Amino acid sequence: MKGVLLVNLGSPDSPTPKDVKPYLDEFLMDKYVIDVPYLLRAFLVRGIILRKRPEESAHAYAKIWWEEGSPLVVLSERMKKKVQPLSTVPVALAMRYGSMTIEKGLQELHDQGVNEVLLFPLYPQYAMASTLTILVLAEEIRKKKFPNMRFTDVPAFYNKLDYIKNVADSIEKNLKGFDYDQLVFSYHGIPERHVRKTDKTKSHKKFVTNEMCCEVGTPEAEFCYRTHCYETTRLVVEQLGIPEDKYCVTFQSRLAGDKWLEPYTDVEIDKMPSRGIKKIAVVTPAFVTDCLETLEEIAMRAKEDFEANGGEEFLAIPCLNDDDEWCQTVSNWINDWADRK
Repeated sequence: MKGVLLVNLGSPDSPTPKDVKPYLDEFLMDKYVIDVPYLLRAFLVRGIILRKRPEESAHAYAKIWWEEGSPLVVLSERMKKKVQPLSTVPVALAMRYGSMTIEKGLQELHDQGVNEVLLFPLYPQYAMASTLTILVLAEEIRKKKFPNMRFTDVPAFYNKLDYIKNVADSIEKNLKGFDYDQLVFSYHGIPERHVRKTDKTKSHKKFVTNEMCCEVGTPEAEFCYRTHCYETTRLVVEQLGIPEDKYCVTFQSRLAGDKWLEPYTDVEIDKMPSRGIKKIAVVTPAFVTDCLETLEEIAMRAKEDFEANGGEEFLAIPCLNDDDEWCQTVSNWINDWADRK
């Protein structure tokens, strides 16, 4: 029997330092997130970062927390509830980090008699700190707990036309009546070395700002997060007919000490008012679900900084969340897989 496990990032159980600290520990101690030797990672995370970060992050989470709980979890659950009745096989939901574990999700499917699972990381673009870590952990759990299960995984869907249409339709709907100077495509940032590590051809050398680093369809582009981001943008703006001078690509949420993908979202947005760009809209297509990075970092902090630097109007475009068209797209992909023999 077939079934599907949707997997998103995760969330602490509450916006308090007590719950945020173990969540951050699990997240930052993941060798696919901070990819340095264990002892150095433990020193950085447990010796330095976790001394102050839990309180800071808890404050940020408190600003976006809903009565029902974490927005990321609540919205993911709403999406799953819409996808299930449209799908021909059981659908479960899990998170890579936090208490809604992948093991619990697989157990839920196992209890329904499922022995063939479609692993569905809810990330359009491939990255080792998102897609890969989900697939690796799920396989480890399968070997230990569910040896008779078989896995198939959903590849990065950054250029699937139905997904692109969902994003384009969402942008068009949210931009209606908003006369913007610039549409910012802000993707989650990763260290440049992560792109090189996932490149099996080892052909990545130098990144040129605002230029594609790989040709789509080539072996080096298969796992290139940066190329996936630029191609998502290209396809969306092509569908919407947005002129080249009306949009840009940036990367957010970096950590200090490493060379991360550029240009940086906060730096670029802060400079825009001085260049005469007074009205901007920001879309975050690396996420299908609104979370801390979209609701607090973009919709609150980036907006405040933009206005403090002379910006006049700032529109944060929501993620796809539980949008009906997006849920239909997900169920269509599930049913296509379920129908295969």
